Amino acid sequence: MEKKYYPTIGLEIHAELKTNTKMFCGCKNDPDEEKPNVNICPVCLAHPGALPVINKKAIENVIKVGLAVNGKIADFTEFDRKNYFYPDIPKGYQISQYKYPIVLGGHLVDMDITRVHLEEDTANNKHDRGDFSLIDFNRAGIPLMELVTEPHTFENSEETAKKASKFAKEFQLMLWYLRVSEANMEKGEMRVEANISISADPKVLGTKVEVKNLNSFRSVERAIKYELDRMTELLENGKGSEIVQETRGWDESKQKTFSQRKKESSQDYRYFPDPDLPKMKLHEAFDLEKMKKELPELPAEKRLRYKKDFGIKDEDIESYINDPMLGIWFENVIKELKENKELIKLASNYITNDMVGLVNTVLVKGTTKYPSPENFAKLINMNFKKEINSAATKKLLGNLITFNEDPEKIAREEGLLQQNDEDALKTIAQKIIDANSKVVADYKGGKEQALMSLVGQIMKETKGSANPAVVKKVLIELLK
Repeated sequence: MEKKYYPTIGLEIHAELKTNTKMFCGCKNDPDEEKPNVNICPVCLAHPGALPVINKKAIENVIKVGLAVNGKIADFTEFDRKNYFYPDIPKGYQISQYKYPIVLGGHLVDMDITRVHLEEDTANNKHDRGDFSLIDFNRAGIPLMELVTEPHTFENSEETAKKASKFAKEFQLMLWYLRVSEANMEKGEMRVEANISISADPKVLGTKVEVKNLNSFRSVERAIKYELDRMTELLENGKGSEIVQETRGWDESKQKTFSQRKKESSQDYRYFPDPDLPKMKLHEAFDLEKMKKELPELPAEKRLRYKKDFGIKDEDIESYINDPMLGIWFENVIKELKENKELIKLASNYITNDMVGLVNTVLVKGTTKYPSPENFAKLINMNFKKEINSAATKKLLGNLITFNEDPEKIAREEGLLQQNDEDALKTIAQKIIDANSKVVADYKGGKEQALMSLVGQIMKETKGSANPAVVKKVLIELLK
């Protein structure tokens, strides 16, 4: 019988906070600055005698995150010095938090949270100059929030990888909704690290390996899956001793992890309270009740509301959740449709099945991304009242995206308003019948599909404006 192994995962997620200035100085916090070493000062360069000053907005942003995950906001907190030597830390230590973080506990999707604390980001090492490296200190001192989860044991490596990726994605969405971080992984504004172990006993943790700086959700999933498979293979081959506590990197091109260095423990960093920074009493400095009430609607809450109030499909809901700009636009459409459930479900079908594809085509590149909610709502109402059919709706939708013109006006000008007048359609139908004697004979001979051929010709004759149901009814009456 094959031996079962239980994988355990814990995540550490760093996110740069969106503030005007850096964490401990007045330098501009601009992650998009391309010119090196312009947003710098004696504080972030660690010149002798330069003293740090705490950025209150950064503290406030971390508290918002803590409230959003239902964590406990510390009354007392302080900053510590995390001592290690590396060129991107000019002081020889990083200002971080150890014993008294701002947030303790909390929960998000399938994982419990241990803590959320605040520190300063490091400088950026540039290794693309051949046999030497350069350092850009623009990033040094940017407020950096770190979230640490509890270790969670799952059934298998695939489930573990998917749960971790799902957590990281939901955390990014939450940061967007709270407007505390851009959390752009491609730019390094959010970095994920995974602490991974595997054991034959679900109650006993195996040797922990940390995989660093995963910069996409796909990398998170693939790196965890690879590392768990690597560990499983070593255990099955009796080489468990080769699993050592270490830091590993992820090679995107080779799709495999590689050893970087022996993993440090907290003792190696010699943490102690920073003597240059004051202790903080957060319950006195911030109105936590008011901040809790002022939190925006978060992704989990929005999902429940869309499902309960409007009955929208799950995959449609995720489209609005994952694209905040589309979500804001959809909220305005909901208002225009007076929160009518039937109209909103119809609108959502056209948005996700047709509109999103249209706005992403080359044909509309550089034009208005979304039509005005008013015009789009008018289009949906016209379809709902059967003033236009589905083909005309899609045609007018393309016009809306490109030119954002009144759909009713365009429908009249282009003859797209649906024709329901039976007398008018009888005239057209008789003309088609007279011109298609063989098709008529086939229909009268029992070939039901021949009728649809006649319907199609009438639709073509009316440029798609005829009501297909009325056309079919008129044809049947004329062919009796």
